[in-house]
Amino acid sequence: MSDKTMTADEVVSRLHSGMTLGIGGWGSRRKPMALVRALLRSDITDLTVVSYGGPDVGMLAAAGRIRRLVAAFVTLDSIPLEPHYRAARERGAFELTEIDEAMFMWGLRAAANRLPFLPVRAGIGSDVMRVNPGLRTVPSPYEDGETFVAMPALRMDAALVHLGRADRLGNGQYLGPDPYFDDLFCEAADSAYLSCERIVDTAELTKEAPPQSLLVKRLNVTGVVEAPGGAHFTSCAPDYGRDEDFQRLYASTPWAEFAERFLAGDEQVYASAVRNWQEEQG
Repeated sequence: MSDKTMTADEVVSRLHSGMTLGIGGWGSRRKPMALVRALLRSDITDLTVVSYGGPDVGMLAAAGRIRRLVAAFVTLDSIPLEPHYRAARERGAFELTEIDEAMFMWGLRAAANRLPFLPVRAGIGSDVMRVNPGLRTVPSPYEDGETFVAMPALRMDAALVHLGRADRLGNGQYLGPDPYFDDLFCEAADSAYLSCERIVDTAELTKEAPPQSLLVKRLNVTGVVEAPGGAHFTSCAPDYGRDEDFQRLYASTPWAEFAERFLAGDEQVYASAVRNWQEEQG
């Protein structure tokens, strides 16, 4: 066991252009935005991104960092379609592999278990098969004879996730209502980087919540980053909800203008810019 703490910039220094990168969270909920912002400060590009997409995808797409996206959706939740993602998609900025939510989950499970694929009913009889001609079906080997989609494993070079608490060894804890499959992202990737609201001693993890809340195991984590507010402007329950006002600003502001105002520096610069904007709003 060892101390795996590092900074967001140190995480990004271990990533590289052309890799397949998984990003945890769901829509505009518990996204590892501090790590995404650090990634945007780098020159890394040509990424294959695997995500239940939200502003992580929107920002990377707007910045021209994505070569291919694998997603079931890209949403801001209270704003149904992520506008910067939509604009990038409409101009043909990247290749899209769009699959059913359940297919996506089984792709993560297959990768986590080092299987080439897993059979799933989702997708049968839908346009998923038409828009993904590379997908194959498999018959059940048993008497039922049912046909399934053979969902290929979603293997990743690296994964980024955000949780409420973690220790220095890489054990990660969620305190909100939903794990959002972050454990599968970590298990399906060759390396995984966990940002969290607060790093605590290992013994403290089970004082706030039961052992079942320990979602991510240290053996699947390469690095841990303490990043208070690191999911902003998405939610990280119960620490904070989604910043709806700031999300509306993000959604309605041209990308170049938003990036210049809020993403031109490190996390301290970002936090200061957000506070300044909030003061302007009264």
